[in-house]
Amino acid sequence: MSIQVETAIIHAIVSQGEGQLVCRMRPQPLNDSQALTTTLEELHRIYTAKPGKGYGYFGIPEGESDPEVEANTAFKEALREYRQGNLGFVDFSRQAGELLQSELSKYDFATGGFLLLSSYNHTANDYLFVALLSAKPSLTVSDDMELHQNDHLDLSNLQLAARINLTEWDADADSRKYISFVKGRAGRKVADFFLDFMGCAEGINVKAQNKSLMVAVEDCVAESELDKQERQQVRDNLFSYASEQVDKGESLKLPELSEQLAEAGLDDFYAFTNNGDYALEDEFDGDKSTLRQLKKFSGSGAGVSVSFDAIHLGERVIYNPHQDTLMIKGIPPNLKDQLERRLKGSD
Repeated sequence: MSIQVETAIIHAIVSQGEGQLVCRMRPQPLNDSQALTTTLEELHRIYTAKPGKGYGYFGIPEGESDPEVEANTAFKEALREYRQGNLGFVDFSRQAGELLQSELSKYDFATGGFLLLSSYNHTANDYLFVALLSAKPSLTVSDDMELHQNDHLDLSNLQLAARINLTEWDADADSRKYISFVKGRAGRKVADFFLDFMGCAEGINVKAQNKSLMVAVEDCVAESELDKQERQQVRDNLFSYASEQVDKGESLKLPELSEQLAEAGLDDFYAFTNNGDYALEDEFDGDKSTLRQLKKFSGSGAGVSVSFDAIHLGERVIYNPHQDTLMIKGIPPNLKDQLERRLKGSD
């Protein structure tokens, strides 16, 4: 999973009394070194493995009804100038640093950080990686066995980061997914300001795409003549394909997925999705947490947690929607032992 680093730079956004933020600019790119390559490869790995990323584009959110809202195009225009060779990388990065400083200054909570920008190539695509990194204190032991405290970049806690697929942007400016970004828990953006300074609007909801995919699979299975075991094999094939794509850092491709499902006996899935009202993109990222529902049912509430493999529904686990009950046949031995000991203690 090596990357070819073209160039990279770091600027520091720091607080200077009374909450005023200033951007300390580095005058030249970072030195080309093994340390730089190792750091960027690690950031690439961490970012790629981040689950539930959002996808967007340069513009304003779709459905924005306020006529006064205009797209923030400063970052886009500077990046375009850099891509066309009219602006050097350092000058582009300085404009980006000033834009981020200006955006951060609108918020009382802003504390700054280190703005990292890197242009690199991976799997025949050019990318611009943008991240606001924080420093984390750590202890080291010197040669004379004294403890010393140092600050280091906290790469593992990557929360404010985005990656622009420059190749896709150049090829299809109307795409709604050439920018990916880290999203917070429950699908919320970690910080709107980070996308605002780039003028990025969310275009594709990955979780919604994955949920629509599951609905489409279940609808297609329901219209097929597959038996229960074959239907579950279809679901297993979908989950296996999606997991492999996620682990490789690649997106799901509906034509490829359709071929995988055909091996399990579900024909023409791609045509089925195109003819239905599923609004599926031909290509989007997989979300394991969503797709795991294909293989396992789970839920919790009011002090009760239940989880079981989907293959057991209708056999070992019987659901009665009218009585709102689940009946479990063949209780797991460890649970059965706990229940019997509790019953004996109640005698």
